[in-house]
Amino acid sequence: MAKKDYYEVLGVSRNATQEEIKKAYRKLALKYHPDQNPGNKEAEEKFKEITEAYSVLSDEEKKSMYDRYGHEGLNGFQGGTGGVDFNDIFSQFSDIFGGGFEGFFGSTGSRKRTGQKGPDVKITVKLTLEEIAKGCEKKVKYKKLVECDECHGKGSVSVEGIKNCPTCNGTGEIKRKIGGGFFQQIVVSTCNTCGGSGKIIVDPCKKCKGDGRVKEEVYQTLNIPAGVANGMQLVQRNSGGAGKDGGPNGDLIIQIEEIPHEYFSRDGDNLIYDLYINIADAALGAYVEVPTLDSKAKFKIEPGTQSGKIVRLKGKGLPNLNKGYTGDLLVYINVWTPQNLSNEEIKILEKIKNMPGFNPNPVKKEKSFFEKMKEFFK
Repeated sequence: MAKKDYYEVLGVSRNATQEEIKKAYRKLALKYHPDQNPGNKEAEEKFKEITEAYSVLSDEEKKSMYDRYGHEGLNGFQGGTGGVDFNDIFSQFSDIFGGGFEGFFGSTGSRKRTGQKGPDVKITVKLTLEEIAKGCEKKVKYKKLVECDECHGKGSVSVEGIKNCPTCNGTGEIKRKIGGGFFQQIVVSTCNTCGGSGKIIVDPCKKCKGDGRVKEEVYQTLNIPAGVANGMQLVQRNSGGAGKDGGPNGDLIIQIEEIPHEYFSRDGDNLIYDLYINIADAALGAYVEVPTLDSKAKFKIEPGTQSGKIVRLKGKGLPNLNKGYTGDLLVYINVWTPQNLSNEEIKILEKIKNMPGFNPNPVKKEKSFFEKMKEFFK
């Protein structure tokens, strides 16, 4: 019996793009999928037909040979029909066929067991701004699961204490078939009895109760990079809890907590410092000294400085963790208004408060455009 034209099978034109071919196959695969048509042999054959057509038209080399020579042009490929790799096709449409399969059309196999990954461990590390500015080493202690030193992670101290799981016969997997005939899917799941290890403990270790792991307090030195921020999480791979049955260790998650500083607050990579000066220094100008994270910095207050002015000291802030530059120290100028004055101080202020230099200049209102035009045409 002659095979149908692959373009007709998928319902696309010979000029169809790969995206159009893929879209057409997806639509038909959803319609004729054996799970949607249980026991329907006709749908099963149709599904096989559209899958074979797609395997050819989705491959540029096979499609080119088919366009030139028809079905005969595919004889040079494995299988004579283009070498259909159903598993490869189905992996492209995992949203249709699912990812929990191991083989189709009667294929079988086994997955390599890697054991159970150990649990992650989360700790908090408190840092000063000085430590954040330069980076530091921190010695920490925390509790985590470690391999039992009595049974060396096996769960039993004796060989006879470990048996093959009777449910999965030591494979750690349970296989079951879904569908039948042409489209047969073998679903592999973890054995519930042994948890995928393939073993059961009949004589558990007294120290770890058969788990192969125990919780202990450990000590470690952490290298904290410069420029971290409050709430940031650093991850140190394989420093968490020990894995089970040969599985990998979990990770150590380090959460950063900044200790409030005596002088500075933080805004990203910049530091903020509030400087208070008296009225005389604000009016006459003065040289002042402010603290930095590693020393002190001196700068000039210009005469007539108003409260609220910000002086930026370049490079006196914190390093950026990712970009390599250093932020600034922003000095906020606050003019201090004296309180609890003596009689002599009151007299001095009474004397000068009405002097022109101690009163803000009245703000002259600018005339609007229409007011200016009105005066012009008078």
